[in-house]
Parts: sequence; C-alpha cells; structure tokens
Amino acid sequence: MSTSDELKKYVRDISDFPQPGVIFRDITPLLGRKELFREVVNMMSKRWTSPAPDLVAAIEARGFIPGAAIAVKLNAGFVPIRKIGKLPWNTISDAYELEYGTAELQVHADAVEPGQKVLIVDDVLATGGTAAAAVRLIRKLGGEVVGVQVLIELKELGGRKRLPDVEVVSEIVY
Repeated sequence: MSTSDELKKYVRDISDFPQPGVIFRDITPLLGRKELFREVVNMMSKRWTSPAPDLVAAIEARGFIPGAAIAVKLNAGFVPIRKIGKLPWNTISDAYELEYGTAELQVHADAVEPGQKVLIVDDVLATGGTAAAAVRLIRKLGGEVVGVQVLIELKELGGRKRLPDVEVVSEIVY
C-alpha cells in the first residue's frame, strides 16, 4: 500500500497553468499506472463503505475519473456535475469563484431524489469554490451530502473553510 508521499511522486507539477502563478497538479501519471489507479480508488472509497452512499456525484472533468470508479466500487449510482452548457436536459446551476476567476456548474434537475445520500468526488480541493457549488446543487435537489472526497488537497488555499458542515477527506495533502 502506497503512502501519500509515495503517491506524490506520480503527481506532476505544471507551473503557470492555466494561468501565470498557478501550479497545476497533473494526476495523469498516477492514473496511468494501473496498480496505483486501483489503489487510489480503494483509498478514496474506504471511508464511505458503511453506510455507502446512494449516489456518487463527480465534478467535471478530472473528478469523473475516480468518481465513476468509486461509484462502481460502492455499488452507487453516478451523477455528473458539469460545466455550464454541457448537459443536454433540464438543469439547475450554481456560480462560484475559482482561484483564478469564476465559473458555473450544472446538474440535471432530476439527478438526485430527495433524501438520497450523495458523496461528492473531485480530483483537487483548492479554494473550495467548486466543491461548495457542488454541495449547494445536491442540496437544492433535496439530496443529503454525506461528504466530499478528493484525491489532492492544496491546504494553503484553505478550501475546507468553505465546507464547514461537510466531512472532507483527502488522500494527498500539499
């Protein structure tokens, strides 16, 4: 079993992407190693096995990668939370601030039934704006957010502060 520090070896830092001053944490080298990808999915699923959520809602785009695998592992349904204009049916949306601008997320209006337990998954927790928007969307639909699971947390950006009433679990902390 790998430790957080061992997994960090397979996360590539890309400076000044998507804009100057930002360090992008690229997880594709980690995902490309089948044994590490399987381990990451197991690690990210571990906390949520009992009781397992009804749904895993993952945030576009890199959150879809572990999110779908975690949904299968937990025997849960999968809900995509996407950038504006990407979903083909009736949606609800929520605007939020990023580390380097603003954005908006959408989910299908019928994606979550009232009372369903939902785990939100993403690749990185930075300032917390994206995760907080996802929490608001699930709650608008009547879902109960059981937690937010991320692979990487950028601790210095303080994203947890924007999720004060949600359990947040991260596997790798920078």
